[in-house]
Amino acid sequence: MHYRRLGRSGLKVSEISLGAWVTFGSQIDESTASDLIHAAYEKGVNFFDNADAYADGQAELIAGQAIKDLPREALVLSSKVFWPTMPGPNGRGLSRKHIVESIHASLRRLETDYVDIYYCHRYDPDTPIEEVVFTMNTLIQQGKILYWGTSEWSAAQISQAFGAARQYNLIPPTVEQPQYSMFHREKVESEISTLAKELGLGLTTFSPLYFGILTGKYNDGIPSGSRASMDSMAWVQNYLTPERLDIVQDLALVAADLGISQAQLALAWLLRRKEISSVITGATKLDQLLDNLGAADAIELLTDDVLDEIEAVLENEPER
Repeated sequence: MHYRRLGRSGLKVSEISLGAWVTFGSQIDESTASDLIHAAYEKGVNFFDNADAYADGQAELIAGQAIKDLPREALVLSSKVFWPTMPGPNGRGLSRKHIVESIHASLRRLETDYVDIYYCHRYDPDTPIEEVVFTMNTLIQQGKILYWGTSEWSAAQISQAFGAARQYNLIPPTVEQPQYSMFHREKVESEISTLAKELGLGLTTFSPLYFGILTGKYNDGIPSGSRASMDSMAWVQNYLTPERLDIVQDLALVAADLGISQAQLALAWLLRRKEISSVITGATKLDQLLDNLGAADAIELLTDDVLDEIEAVLENEPER
């Protein structure tokens, strides 16, 4: 496993990480999640991503139990705040009240004294950015979080947070967590990537396999037990367009020529970008996890000719 700095910070995260979204507490039970966390840790993964809204808090509870026998200092744990998790009008958003109450709830569920990274899960137009930055700065001073970041914020919103931090001599965000994949690249490549380089912001990207579609698992229909077969995840079927499936089948030929899986091709394509600190992957089975982790060894296979071949298949490179 290789490790990359989280932007310009001194924190090092595994370039492939394991996330809890739509798996922990939803697709897989506590025992399976624990097995996956331990297997990932044994393979060198140190970054485990979570959020208070995942499975209504169950994802954090499951992760908290799974890491009990692992050295806390060796782990980089993250959580997030924004979505409704508590009753009443103040039970959501990024007010000081909701952030403080949410971090305490997350720490209880994870059974830890601090999280390494705490993300603002979305931008909150109803809360002054100064209130958000001051609150995150306070949590860092209290030792309840070590770094803070944003998720799915625009470049302008991130710049606004940096401006407030500089004005009041506070700690700015260290990381942005955007969605990024072969099928979802416009925002990162046209907007966020340039800002990340300018501000020294790390990027921890999610949905690298575009809800599993880029693995090729849906090429011949919807397999039983897959995300798209679940009632709670039926929305994935909306993304299974004939055009995307044709592209995935063409990508399968590229992967086969390189002797790697389609998942490894999609992940290596992301990991080749140095501004990315970590690609957050999900898994429901051990063989999926191990296959994903093999993507790091596939980066060197992506020569300029191969990358040109991939672009010719995708036909969606953003204009610069």
